[in-house]
Amino acid sequence: MKKKELSMPELRVYKSRKLMGAAAASRLAIEINAVLKNKDSVNIVFAAAPSQNEFLSALFYEDIKWEHVNAFHMDEYINLDENATQRFGNFLKERIFDKFNFKSVNYLNGNVDDVQSECKRYSRLLENHPIDIVCMGIGENGHLAFNDPPVANFSDPEIVKVVTLDLPCRQQQVNDGCFASLDDVPTQALTLTIPVLMSAKIINCVVPGQAKAQAVLNTLTKPICSDFPSTVLRKHNGAVLFLDTDSSKYIQSC
Repeated sequence: MKKKELSMPELRVYKSRKLMGAAAASRLAIEINAVLKNKDSVNIVFAAAPSQNEFLSALFYEDIKWEHVNAFHMDEYINLDENATQRFGNFLKERIFDKFNFKSVNYLNGNVDDVQSECKRYSRLLENHPIDIVCMGIGENGHLAFNDPPVANFSDPEIVKVVTLDLPCRQQQVNDGCFASLDDVPTQALTLTIPVLMSAKIINCVVPGQAKAQAVLNTLTKPICSDFPSTVLRKHNGAVLFLDTDSSKYIQSC
């Protein structure tokens, strides 16, 4: 393993996606135990994306008290078929939410008639369960959750909001193999906002793959601004960025 610190967040670089995922899972287990020393439960937000596969799989090898974990997910498409595998709730349900004995699992629902009411409902849940840990990735356009550059707001007054997805974000869903074509990708989604994600004391940011190399470089070197949403991670003292050799290739000589 190679470890470098260029800026906040702390960087941990691994030779493979599998090693990266295992390291991120190990850190999560340690941080959960640390929270549970002072609280009866821990509130965790999980990202749903192929970039998280190795991390999520590695959780099965950790000794975690899932019965003390309240689980949330950070974004969801609007008006995507209830049974679609691309729905983020379904993605996480298949991989972990149905696999462990969570204290609670709290789904965002993008198929309700009144999405603003759903935003308010989920916001109340998060207000009642302040986030301890966020497990996230970074989009090719630098988005965190579905806070794409056109809608990202570092001082967002909302907790959950409706957003229109920009073209690079939607194209990434095709590039990742989640949708067959751009026309199949929904144009709107619900997302947790940047301030609520940043409110967590611990952020596990898992970003593998060559397609994310430019986004990683931008995160560490571009001005901290909403044009590059992931740059806000440099202001968070509890963030660790887990990379593999592909995603870190542009920073190896820095």
